[in-house]
Amino acid sequence: MEQEMLNQRTDLTQLSTAVEQIRQTLGKIIVGQKDVIDLLIAGLLADGHLLLEGVPGVAKTLSAKLMAKCISASFSRIQFTPDLMPSDVLGTAVFSPKTAEFQFRHGPIFGNIILVDEINRAPAKTQSALFEAMEERQITVDGSTYKLEEPFMVLATQNPVDQEGTYRLPEAQLDRFLFKIEVKYPSLEDEIQILVNQHQQKSDDQLLEIEAVLSVEQVKALRSTIKALFVEPKLLAYAAQITHETRNNKSLYLGASPRASLAMVNGAKAIAAMAGRDFVTPDDIIKVAAPVLAHRVMLSPEKEMEGLTPADIIAQIIKKIEIPR
Repeated sequence: MEQEMLNQRTDLTQLSTAVEQIRQTLGKIIVGQKDVIDLLIAGLLADGHLLLEGVPGVAKTLSAKLMAKCISASFSRIQFTPDLMPSDVLGTAVFSPKTAEFQFRHGPIFGNIILVDEINRAPAKTQSALFEAMEERQITVDGSTYKLEEPFMVLATQNPVDQEGTYRLPEAQLDRFLFKIEVKYPSLEDEIQILVNQHQQKSDDQLLEIEAVLSVEQVKALRSTIKALFVEPKLLAYAAQITHETRNNKSLYLGASPRASLAMVNGAKAIAAMAGRDFVTPDDIIKVAAPVLAHRVMLSPEKEMEGLTPADIIAQIIKKIEIPR
């Protein structure tokens, strides 16, 4: 096995440099939130969509904007509202008097990095506009299919507290997000530093000082590097077992799909590469287990009334499964 790993060695110099550059760029504005920043970078490297959840004012939208600024790629922002229609997302056919024909006008979904702000404020009809785009990287309108340009990444935000005028995201849509990232309140020290940074800021728009550190082609190359990382068969079995246990746990009403196992392995590869390793360890899988599974499972009513969270149950599942050595 050791000889096989030696043969699989991958040069991660470029990736390590890129990761450090993104960390420094995000760190200029986002104080603390190290885990959030790492999961954002891992999601980018693993070619996944991300759902950021947190109360208002904890820099969810700002984090997504900063991530987009780090890449010299096309960026669109869609503010989801109850009156938003699918055509406002996908685009619509417009009649041209010159040609006497209908021409398709692209909507904001045609971009590389798509920020969907307050994703749970649009009804199911509009939510369905994202299904095909997120999974198949294409959209179909009036019988015609349009491919979306790679890299394509959806960064969505939602507020877990203010539920007035919101719609619960369908399970099929939640399953399409690689990670659900919980953005928590900053510590007292971090909040003081936020005030200091804001007081010393010279520009009205702090995003103006952010420069792109990666091109579209570099992102594609880094993603190819991630896919080539080595994963031992016993670790693949470990990820599958964690997912399988969510379907047989009495505390969970709904378990995770096989897509969760794939997401766990892909996320673990990204975490390993960010740590400078070209192979995955059990710790990498454990680190991404909660962000991958928490939004894919549903608590039983009894456990929900007890105040438990999906992350609590996932931690219990991991604790009882033997870690491969």
